[in-house]
Amino acid sequence: MTNMLRNKNKVRKREKEDIKTEVYALSQSISMSAHKARRVLDQIRGRSYQETLMILELMPYRACYPIFKVIYSAAANAKHNMGLNEEYLVIIKATVDEGTTVKKLKPRARGRSYPIKRPTCHITIVLKNISLYEESVVENSIGMGQKINPLGFRLGTIQGHHSLWFAQPKNYSKGLQEDQKIRECIKNYVQKNMRISSGVEGIARIEIQKRIDLIQIIIHMGFPKLLVEGKPRRIEELQMNVQKELNYVNRKLNITITRITKPYGHPNILAEFIAGQLRNRVSFRKAIKKAIELTEQADTKGIQVQIAGRIDGKEIARVEWIREGRVPLQTIRAKIDYCSYRVRTILGY
Repeated sequence: MTNMLRNKNKVRKREKEDIKTEVYALSQSISMSAHKARRVLDQIRGRSYQETLMILELMPYRACYPIFKVIYSAAANAKHNMGLNEEYLVIIKATVDEGTTVKKLKPRARGRSYPIKRPTCHITIVLKNISLYEESVVENSIGMGQKINPLGFRLGTIQGHHSLWFAQPKNYSKGLQEDQKIRECIKNYVQKNMRISSGVEGIARIEIQKRIDLIQIIIHMGFPKLLVEGKPRRIEELQMNVQKELNYVNRKLNITITRITKPYGHPNILAEFIAGQLRNRVSFRKAIKKAIELTEQADTKGIQVQIAGRIDGKEIARVEWIREGRVPLQTIRAKIDYCSYRVRTILGY
């Protein structure tokens, strides 16, 4: 009996905590069919607040605007009434119910008219604060002992998407292939035209933002002077190459380059540096130690480097790794970046 009472008390406490961390907003009698609103709600259910706003801005449906207002109202209630942070809000419930059907008369010539029916719907949005449940989420996610990408593990909390666009399910694969072609075209152009001194291209990441008539590409580089210096029109040449590769006719293409203040604090640039050292037959231990020194200059709190393959030209492949500082992989709030880089060497060196 005592165990039963304890379990009931725990359930009641959890229900009270859920009530404190949940906020809802309701919009009634929206002049729209429930089917059209449900088509949009299915795309945003379970997503974070900031990601949902981005999706609703990019989707071409008329139902996006009233849903946007309901979600914005719910977030405002959470911020002003309960003091919650918008970064930790997630849409846990998004429902739509059919409302009353408004009957009207459509006027026609010669005093005639015919009846029309306008459907209405009611939209309910429930937001939940997940900051108190991160520890339980981590425990559940690592219970099976399966590995996961650190960037995908932190999406929606501290990590954002590198591609921002919306597409129908049947066109989603085409959009992914288009992004891959854009990134490969940019990297090939940089490899051919950049004055590389230490084997480092310096591309940290490439962000792609697609709209109906515009594609915005932002290249984050650690050493942009090596590409632009001497030829200021290289950005225009790169833009022309991407347009020829993808045959853009009705879309404008805009490419901008931003400089990273501490390039060796980014894993992609650091991986390119280690790969260049291995190509030049430098000992892998010396290359890793040099990379760790560069990251310490970039004021990073910790780093873990792992090299796998036929190291030093040995016939048997093995894995070597070194860790310096703190690398809390299971802490979702920890700002951890990750990169996997493949390098081809002579005789598997």
